Parts: sequence; C-alpha cells; structure tokens
Amino acid sequence: MSPFEQIDAYLESHLDESIAELSQLVAQPSVGAQNWGMKECAALVAGMLRKRGFTAEIMPTGNEFGEGAPVVLGERKGKSDKTLLFYNHYDVQPAEPLELWETPPFEPSLREGKLFGRGVSDDKGHIVSRLFAIDALLNELSELPCNVKFIIEGEEETSSLHLHDFVRQNKERLKADACIWEFGGVDHEETPIQYLGLRGICYVELSLETASTDVHSGLGGSIFPNAAWRLVWALNTLKGPDERIRIPGHYDNVKPPSARDRELMAALPETANEYMTRYGLKNFVRGLSGGVELRLAEVFEPTCTICGLTSGYQGSGSKTVQPAQASAKVDFRLVPDQTPEEILAKLRAHLDAEGFEDVQVEYLGGEPAARTDPDDPFIKLVVETAGEVYGAPMQLVPLVGGSGPNAPFIHELGLPVATAGLGYPDTRAHAPNENIRIDLYLKHAKHMARLMVEFGK
Repeated sequence: MSPFEQIDAYLESHLDESIAELSQLVAQPSVGAQNWGMKECAALVAGMLRKRGFTAEIMPTGNEFGEGAPVVLGERKGKSDKTLLFYNHYDVQPAEPLELWETPPFEPSLREGKLFGRGVSDDKGHIVSRLFAIDALLNELSELPCNVKFIIEGEEETSSLHLHDFVRQNKERLKADACIWEFGGVDHEETPIQYLGLRGICYVELSLETASTDVHSGLGGSIFPNAAWRLVWALNTLKGPDERIRIPGHYDNVKPPSARDRELMAALPETANEYMTRYGLKNFVRGLSGGVELRLAEVFEPTCTICGLTSGYQGSGSKTVQPAQASAKVDFRLVPDQTPEEILAKLRAHLDAEGFEDVQVEYLGGEPAARTDPDDPFIKLVVETAGEVYGAPMQLVPLVGGSGPNAPFIHELGLPVATAGLGYPDTRAHAPNENIRIDLYLKHAKHMARLMVEFGK
C-alpha cells in the first residue's frame, strides 16, 4: 500500500476509538455564555494534545473588559521547518431549549451514522478529527511531516473578546507559515467548500429605562413614557422597509465585490431553492430571487439585525402593565472595510441626533472582516489535497456571511487562512440536535493528513 493508503487504513480501523474520544470531549460542558465548565474543558483539551507529544500550555486571557476564558496553546516539532497553525475553539453555545433535544445535549448519542451533542460540530469534532489525523501520521511516519501548532480558545461563541489582544501579545509563539481555520464542510450537493473570508461583526445591546418600576397601564398608558414604545421608535430609525440601513455614513467604507469575487460567486451552485425549502421561506427581501445577485447580497452587503427584544410581560394570558425598561440585542455584520469602532461611533451619533440620547449602547463584542487571496499557494494546496478525499474539487467562496476572529491571524500574523472541516447543511450548529456525520468526520481526518504531508514538502 502507498503511504496515504496506509494512513487511510489506520483512520478507518481506529475510527471507533476516535469517536469515543470525541464523545468524552462533548460530554464535558463548556458553555461560554454561562461560564460553565470552561477551565475543566481547557484542561481536557490540553491533555489530549499532550497525549500526542505536544507541549501544551493553558494560558489566561484578560484586558479592560475583564478576565476571559483560558487559551490552550500546543506545539510539536516536525520533520520540515514549515509550521502549520490550527485555530479551534472549545467553547460551545448554550443548549437551550432543552426540550427540543431528542437526547440530552451533553450525553453524546450515536445513531444513523451521526453523532449528536452540543458542540460536536462547532467545534469539538474539528479539534478531535485533526488530532485523529495526527495519530495516523505518527503511526505511519513516526513523526509529523511539518511543525504543528494549535491555538484553541474558549470565547469564540461570545465574540472572542480577548483573543485579538492575546494574538498580539503572543505573535512570536504563534509564528507560522499558514493557518487552518476552525470550520468547513460540504454544501447541499456534497461539494467541499473553501471559504476565503469572514464578515466582521459589531454586537450591541440597546437599553433604556423610563421609570423606576412597571406601572398599571390604566394609570400610565396615556401620561407616562413607555419604554417598549420608545425602544421600538429608536430601532425604527436604524433601518427602513427597503432594508437600507439609515445610520448616516454607514456605507461610506463599504468595499464592493471585485470582478474576481463576482467570477467566483458566479461559479457556485444555485442556493435559492435549497434555502427556500430548508428554512421554509416564502420570499427573499428586496425582490431578490436567486442567481449570483442573491449570493453577492448574502455576504457583500452589511446588515443590521434585531436578534432579540425584551420588555414588559411575556407570559401566558394578559397582564395590563406598562414596562419601565426595554432592551434589544442588535448585530451589525460588517463587510470590508468597515470596523466595529466605526460602527459604534456612528450608531451613538445617530441615536443622539434622532433624540434618543437616553438609549444606552453596550458593546458586546466584534471584529472586522478579513479575507485571504483566492490565488494564494496555500489555498491551492488545501483545495488540491481535498480532491482525492472528496472526489470533487473544492468550490471557492470569496466571503461567508458569518463572522469570526480571523482578522488578527491575517493582519497581525500575516497568515493565509484556509477553511476545511466536517460540517454539512443539516449539522444544526447552535440549534437543538447538533450533529456530525461520521463519514465526513473521517474524510476531514484524511484530508488533514494529506495536507500536512504535502505542506511539509
């Protein structure tokens, strides 16, 4: 057998052991939003790295925003002087609503070729599948073909509040030649996807108080200011029915898609019908119907999204009360070349100009957009090594709608950042019954093994 055939044989024969290790990691809660199990999970991840001969250190994080979750750094030398950096995260989203899970979220369940559990796809499956690839390489080659580093943080699901400072403070320790990002996978046609960049984000909470306590609506309804109405009126100034964001200057720094971006988007498969079916949509906004214009709008236009509204009574039945407080969670997805700092300043100035000085703006986290050149040699290598495993070439997507902390890796460390992973459209990350397909877990390990061998050359 060829070396890759032997590596594949090892992965196929040891798959059950790897899934058992992944199940142990998923069973350890690590809910960042609830500060549940973070240090315990960081210790577990560090132990998994040390098991493979990595030096691993659990490092604290913190800045003016307070103490953060620890970061796990791991490193093992390889045959080549070239260094590959893996970025992952061990924190997961809250599992609620618990009643919608078919099996408990932190009791991994294997059924119908899938493993279910909170964080199994986002992002613990990616961590363990990459370690599984390393197991195969060490078994076959007795050493790694290149230097390998891991940075595994615990705040990705809460906007990576401390990661940017951590990267800047540890640039020498994180020095590498290229980076594999935390996620990836296949689309609805089973085609592996290469996402070349992430939109940025600015996440805020808007809140106000109009009285010291809620009051009887019969008493205050016609003479007291209503916190809920006032917040609704403030929100109404942010965006119009035409979906255009109304904050002055919001689009000033927006960089439109290039000709190369349009070329890559035009080469992608149609998604309109798949979106309509999967999400039960009746239409898209602004009369969009599909094609390249829908795909461009999906990622190259900034957004203003109300993620949640809270005010007054929301239980069953009626309660005639006028709320004294109201709040809204709002995220702004940013495109090149917008920054969170710019958006915060313009949002505050806009609310003040509209007479809403009493609306408080709390910054909950954010990061700018960042992209990697689609023609970078490392991107080509990731794409080429995927072909043999997936039986189809990777599709290049110039920008994805979601956000993540890739900016310091691209701009501070100067690394090309490629995506590769085990996700698929029904992985249900962030939702009840999150899962991975075991066949894609195995394929990702095979892909990463090939990549490290070729990268070492």
